[in-house]
Amino acid sequence: MTEELPRALCPRCRRPEVVCYCAHVRPLTTRTRVVILQHPRERDVPINTARIAALCLPDAALEVGLDWSGLPALADPTRPAILLYPGEGAIDVEKSPPAGPVTLVVVDGTWAQAQSVVRKNPRLAALPRYAFRPAAPSDYRIRREPHESYVSTIEALAQVLGALEGDPARFATMLDPFRAMVEAQLEYARSRSASRHAPARRARAERPRVAPAPLRALHARAADLVCVHGEANAWPYRTREKAAHPDELVQWVARRLSTGETFEAIVAPRAPLAPSTSWHVGVPAASLLAGESLDAFRARWRAFVRPTDALASWGRYAPSLLARAGGHAPATAFDLRQLVRLAPELASLAVGEGRGGSTEPRAGRRIESLTTLANALVDRGR
Repeated sequence: MTEELPRALCPRCRRPEVVCYCAHVRPLTTRTRVVILQHPRERDVPINTARIAALCLPDAALEVGLDWSGLPALADPTRPAILLYPGEGAIDVEKSPPAGPVTLVVVDGTWAQAQSVVRKNPRLAALPRYAFRPAAPSDYRIRREPHESYVSTIEALAQVLGALEGDPARFATMLDPFRAMVEAQLEYARSRSASRHAPARRARAERPRVAPAPLRALHARAADLVCVHGEANAWPYRTREKAAHPDELVQWVARRLSTGETFEAIVAPRAPLAPSTSWHVGVPAASLLAGESLDAFRARWRAFVRPTDALASWGRYAPSLLARAGGHAPATAFDLRQLVRLAPELASLAVGEGRGGSTEPRAGRRIESLTTLANALVDRGR
């Protein structure tokens, strides 16, 4: 058996030479300063488009990290920073573009990663937010977007820069290397597939895919989905305290899938705090004890929930905690732990139980995973 030699890489685009797209790159100058903040997990993704954008925009800055509290570009009065980030309160960049040159800040990563970066960086979160309506569905056919209205980083930059600088045609050329990369990758995959088991694979691929009915139901309610996770003050099993004090809700996190709107609450325990609760939850005991009252939580949660909402949780434990706390629950709920069994290819996204003892509350990690999984299941239900 001969050992396969490593493929030669292009030193410029860092892609294998067989799928290099550099011949299609046309560098562009801009009066807009472009700053791309890349999540570390995206840095090594081979088909990430931020690298293409950096080659097309040689004056752009491509930074990798999670903490942007000291980023100088955010404090330049000559080109004030704006954040490209959709959701409630965002300004349509094509209908109401900012006056004068700006610093356009773009977070590169999955939707869940981008949400996490903005939430954990108050300076980013405080920037004026701009958004846009994609002119066409994404051409990113080698990487699934979680929703049909989502586009890749380079597609977003091409459209937004065209709006900011009043020259859409010039910035449309940024998509040439992107499309070349996609086509080369697809062609390479086809040629590899043709060399082994091609007839059987083609037959399977040509069969019309019909998603299971529960996944189609989830997809139909995508605009209404609210992912939820709850943490409990829970005494160990087989103890006297467990019998006297059933699990009670002490932390509740929810995220509206369509907008990224987030609800967070720490609720003061009504029973004595179990010794291991703080460790498991990842929240200091003092913070738990100083949480809001159950009545205050119920009122805030009822104001957040819409009549048309549908809850999405991992298992039934979180909804049971909410019900025990007397919190309002919409009539429709989806158990993603059951639904992922219908899409085994998404098993790697399953929300693990995790461990406590982290400096970050476990609920934050769990809601990120839950949101990623929900987006993938919605896409699978088409």
